[in-house]
Amino acid sequence: MKSTSMLRGVLPGLFGLWLVSLVSTGHASEDTIKVGILHSLSGTMAISEPVLKDSVLMLIEDQNKKGGLLGRKLEPVVVDPASDPDMFAKEARELLSEKKVAVVFGCWTSASRKAVLPIFEQLNGLLFYPVQYEGEESSRNIFYTGAAPNQQAIPAVRYLMSKEGGEIRRWVLLGTDYVYPRTINRILSAYLAEKGVSPDDIMTIYTPFGYSEWRGIVDRIKAFGSEGKKTAVISTINGDANTHFYAELAAQHGDANEIPVMAFSVGERELLGVGIVPVGHLAAWNYFHAVNSPENKVFVKMWAEFNEQGDKMTNDPMEATFIGFRMWAQAVVQAGTTDVDAVRQAMYGQRIKAPSGFEVVMNTNHHLSKPIMIGKINSSGTFDVIWQSINPVRAEPWSRYLPESARRTADWTFPWVCGGCIEPTFHDW
Repeated sequence: MKSTSMLRGVLPGLFGLWLVSLVSTGHASEDTIKVGILHSLSGTMAISEPVLKDSVLMLIEDQNKKGGLLGRKLEPVVVDPASDPDMFAKEARELLSEKKVAVVFGCWTSASRKAVLPIFEQLNGLLFYPVQYEGEESSRNIFYTGAAPNQQAIPAVRYLMSKEGGEIRRWVLLGTDYVYPRTINRILSAYLAEKGVSPDDIMTIYTPFGYSEWRGIVDRIKAFGSEGKKTAVISTINGDANTHFYAELAAQHGDANEIPVMAFSVGERELLGVGIVPVGHLAAWNYFHAVNSPENKVFVKMWAEFNEQGDKMTNDPMEATFIGFRMWAQAVVQAGTTDVDAVRQAMYGQRIKAPSGFEVVMNTNHHLSKPIMIGKINSSGTFDVIWQSINPVRAEPWSRYLPESARRTADWTFPWVCGGCIEPTFHDW
């Protein structure tokens, strides 16, 4: 009787545990991998960032059609930091600590990236940053898929100094007033000084985000360029201020043959908002929509179909997002998990044939080897590629032209394990 009584007490408990196990198993099979998307959908950067949000959504949809990753569907978690670095920090923390995302694709300006960097390091999150930047950084928790200065800024100036580029000898460094333009211009000023350019032949101008009163500045640029030496503008203007700048340039008949503008933050999509196309002006990127490669045909078609043919225009940060997402997916499959530490290790050496037509590879400094391209704006408002590197160029996060950076190494494999070492360092992670 005692044993029968015991069984009567135990069996309901076992049955309850079996039900819990069954329900848990059911939930596990329906579990998703959450992917954070941290891009401004409003504010001054809404001219550039929403398309990157849509690019990630396109890639998630495509991956889910293939069965997801590790037998689980990908679930996008979209937030809008509204072009505000403080909001970027707040949303990043929520994505990692509350939403429990496995990875984040996001940021455009360096101000936003700098705002979230300590949060990703503190919470050991993983951010893929898809835009060209000023270097002087390599974080264990960020993979940089845009250009470093030696993959954009330095080659662009070198091109303009060449016979092919117009033998420019005078320079206007024009940018939005924040960390990226100021650091890039410090690097370029050091590079130009090394090439024998006098400080009198360099004029530096900064404007606030969203700046719209360009008449006086364009007057200054034209006056500076009329003093007997061939002059060019290096533009690190970000956001919707570009629309007003190019409009004023057109209003004052700014001739690209007289004073060309070489932009580092203007691509095909930013030109869509410019009323009068600034024909003949230039941009330096690692990819242009007009690239003629089989991989780019597939990429452009994929984007057009995602938008039901309503939008076919691609640009460099979209390609960088594509590269980062595909490499992350490959690393997850290789690691067999979305665990950040395992995926980070699996990222080193990941390579894909990019839409640029080049095979790009992720290096242990958390930056890519990528091609360099110079584009010229044509009458249809897109870029014709007029120069490109023969091979991909390995990114150098620390500039050799800045004394405090020249000896630094970014390498996240042992024995270095740091983003800016002068001597090998060991760290127990």
